[in-house]
Amino acid sequence: MTHLATPAVGEWDFPRSAASVLLMVGFAEEHGVPPADTLRGSSLSLAAARHPDTQIDAHQELAVVRNLVRRLGELPALGLLVGSRYQVTTFGIFGFACVSSPTLRDVISFALRYWDLSFAFGIPEVEITDDEVRIELYDARVPEEVRRFLVERDVSAMYRIMNALLPVAIPVRYMEFRFPEPSYADSYADLFGIRPSFDAAANRSGFDVALLDQPLPQANEQTVAMCEAQCRELVTRRRARSGISHDVRERLIRLGGADTGMDAVANDLNMSTRTLRRRLEEAGTSYRALVDEVREALAEELLATGALSVSDVAIRLGYAEATSFIYAFKRWKGVTPTGYLRARA
Repeated sequence: MTHLATPAVGEWDFPRSAASVLLMVGFAEEHGVPPADTLRGSSLSLAAARHPDTQIDAHQELAVVRNLVRRLGELPALGLLVGSRYQVTTFGIFGFACVSSPTLRDVISFALRYWDLSFAFGIPEVEITDDEVRIELYDARVPEEVRRFLVERDVSAMYRIMNALLPVAIPVRYMEFRFPEPSYADSYADLFGIRPSFDAAANRSGFDVALLDQPLPQANEQTVAMCEAQCRELVTRRRARSGISHDVRERLIRLGGADTGMDAVANDLNMSTRTLRRRLEEAGTSYRALVDEVREALAEELLATGALSVSDVAIRLGYAEATSFIYAFKRWKGVTPTGYLRARA
């Protein structure tokens, strides 16, 4: 039996791309949930989620997941439906490396080495026997209220990606989940070709080991080597930033709003202003950019209450006059605050 390297528990705490959040926002919007509602509490704006350079942390994505489950939790097979939307391209350079790998064995090995770059919250363990590949997904650290959704989403996305890479669909031998059997159990058969067992000891599945070494149609050694080098650099850079952007956003909101000075935030983080500025530069952002993000997110929330005038919101966000706030809001959303409220209504 071969035991492939398992990602360290907790690696999903590292910064990640916002592509997964954008996918969920789009899914929710198709089902009548406005983007502002799906993003509520994440300190993310729709513009920021759409920007290819935006990096978020797992807690921001969890806020979006909670909103999605709260608004659409009654939709049968929600996790499976969302997971089936993930494409290889959703994963950026990580996905491109998988496409260029020689075999599925190489894809799985690569994915486990660079699990930081995936969107999964479960931690996978892969074992290979003489005739079977066994995948177990650990979910102990996933918040209970969204655990089933995320397990379903991650398993669905994982198998969708593997099926997209192979010239034939993977015949799943068995599938087991720790949670009770849902009312939509037949939906699993539509996706995986098999009806799972529920109330099991673990989230497990297995398929024929012969599929591991089938050549992939788009394999390219030079491309995968180049992609791996970029992935290695990206993981190193993401780990180095240690969520500093999230820490600053959190302090901005907690210490009195987006008009909190940089000195106060640095002091609360037990570092000098100079160190904070350097850490943000290393993370590819700036204090001003984060203030702008927080102001945009707070502006949406404050306006949505309907209890505050545009002038009141401007004052609460630290603007000296309403015209400055209106100008900034139009830059964020492409419309004035009044136009935004009219569109929401």
